[in-house]
Amino acid sequence: MKINFKDIIIFEDEDFLVVNKPPHLATLDERTADRGGSVLRLAKEYNPELQAAHRLDKETSGALAFAKNPAAYRHLAMQFEHREVTKRYHAVVNGIHDLEGVSVYLPILPLKNGTAVKIDRAEGKEAETIFNTLQVYRGYTLVECIPITGRMHQIRVHLSCLKAPIVNDPQYGGEPIFLSSLKRKFNLKKDTEEQPLIQRVALHARSLSFAVMNGEAIRVEAPYPKDFEVLVKQLNKFGV
Repeated sequence: MKINFKDIIIFEDEDFLVVNKPPHLATLDERTADRGGSVLRLAKEYNPELQAAHRLDKETSGALAFAKNPAAYRHLAMQFEHREVTKRYHAVVNGIHDLEGVSVYLPILPLKNGTAVKIDRAEGKEAETIFNTLQVYRGYTLVECIPITGRMHQIRVHLSCLKAPIVNDPQYGGEPIFLSSLKRKFNLKKDTEEQPLIQRVALHARSLSFAVMNGEAIRVEAPYPKDFEVLVKQLNKFGV
């Protein structure tokens, strides 16, 4: 699938650019042999000066900011460091959960192989996420997640601590979601295996709030990509 960088830009001024990152595309080039490029590579083809200000997991879609010059990069990097950037994610999780400003404050330690994390009260680094229920469905919940710190897999592991793992996130206990589990009358063609409603971790970076160079605060919203939109649509239709 060829992505046109221009098509995924959701905000641009003289200093910053924000894209709606598609799922299954790495933010930066992966260390291993070139497998399918990265958002950074596409960004540099569009404008060689662009630098990624933060990163999203390969499977995660949504708002991702780039700086167009060194001063802009420093300006945004400082905001990230001082926790002045607000990131809001939407996740579809397993189970029914009533979360109203629930804060999970549990330290996170990356595993030796670097592909996952665990909660470790002795060795882990401080990590905090705030969660709000947006919509409850039959057996599932749409949750807003606001990470205060920016640890790897933070939202995913903190949700699993609440016994609310993200749909289709087996690494942290999340089960896939099937239309047959929502729809009472469900007929599958003979000899075909039912596919999950979403083929990745159901997590989307919904918005990013930060200050541009003149100090003005902006909030950039990233619309749901097709797979996440279909998932929420089916939940609204059959899961309420």
